[in-house]
Amino acid sequence: MIPSPNHSPFRCQRKNRATWLTLIGFIIAVIAPYQVSAQSRIKDIVQFEGVRDNILVGYGLVVGLNGTGDSLGTAVFTRESLIGMLERMGVNARDDALQTDNVAAVMVTATLPPFSKQGSRIDLTVSAIGDADNLLGGTLLVTPLLGADGEVYAVGQGTLAVGGFAAQGAAETIIKGVPTSGRIANGAIVEREIPYQLAGMKTMNLSLRNPDFTTSRRIARAINALVGVAAAKSLDPATIKLTLPKNYKGQMVDLLTDIEQLRVEPDQVAKVVIDEQSGTIVMGENVRINTVAIAQGSLTIRISETPQVSQPQPFSNTGTTEVVPRTAIEITEGGNKKLTVFESGVSLQDLVNGLNALGIGPRDMITIIQAIKAAGALNADIMVL
Repeated sequence: MIPSPNHSPFRCQRKNRATWLTLIGFIIAVIAPYQVSAQSRIKDIVQFEGVRDNILVGYGLVVGLNGTGDSLGTAVFTRESLIGMLERMGVNARDDALQTDNVAAVMVTATLPPFSKQGSRIDLTVSAIGDADNLLGGTLLVTPLLGADGEVYAVGQGTLAVGGFAAQGAAETIIKGVPTSGRIANGAIVEREIPYQLAGMKTMNLSLRNPDFTTSRRIARAINALVGVAAAKSLDPATIKLTLPKNYKGQMVDLLTDIEQLRVEPDQVAKVVIDEQSGTIVMGENVRINTVAIAQGSLTIRISETPQVSQPQPFSNTGTTEVVPRTAIEITEGGNKKLTVFESGVSLQDLVNGLNALGIGPRDMITIIQAIKAAGALNADIMVL
């Protein structure tokens, strides 16, 4: 006998299927928000204490310039540096007739990456400090690069790559970019290492690039959920203290490798950044405003002078030629501007759409945003660059 659909086995199957669908829907509803909102890796929002760059600087000479170097009569430091270099090579250059414009004094800067080993190479940036016109085609002579402690950490030398150029004629000069600055790729060799024993450390601090209480706590919770113990503790909005757990057995590098791939949702303070010089406005996602009405209008007065010449008839013996002024005044008022009301708690998108609907440009938006803040209706900080 074929069982009917109302038989108990069919009812059980439908009930089990419905139960599974309900369970799957619940799991998706719980997990999906975390997957959508977890947008940033920890390695992208924190810095590990001690893992940092170091700034190097040096003074050197660039030679081989085609008459575009320093004038030795005015750039005294270039003259003395050239004489000292030649004397170290056994050349007596103490002569008042020393006149060359193929040499330029430069400052050399570089960044020493963390964990750089002896013999590795780093890039150099070379900038003229005298009255040189162009460093194109020049070669940097051996230049020691010093750290903040005065020790030599690298030595640089090489041919410059200059992005800008300058061309001059009798009546016109063309300059593109900055021809008095250039780069040397892999132009310096590291001579001294900065010791840092990362593998043997038991504790380390993680520093947030954008300090925030919520983000700091979320990072600590994500780390503790990964290792299974309370290894991370939020000390303040910018610092999380990390203690090496026992299950990693002294392997701080392994722990940091696992931590930096964790994803958390960074929180941020509502902020509006304004650059008045360029008219740039950047608003954060959490910017909100209270109920406020906005109207914007403009008044333009244009005055143009078109003088005319009044002169007597031909062959006339009377009258003189006179210049008669003609003035035209045009007044334009923004009559199409409307008063727009923004309700309380509108989002960033609503604010932008409303201001665009009024036909307001970036310059006027800056004034309006500052006026909204002065009225107490903008729930965000304003930073003016």
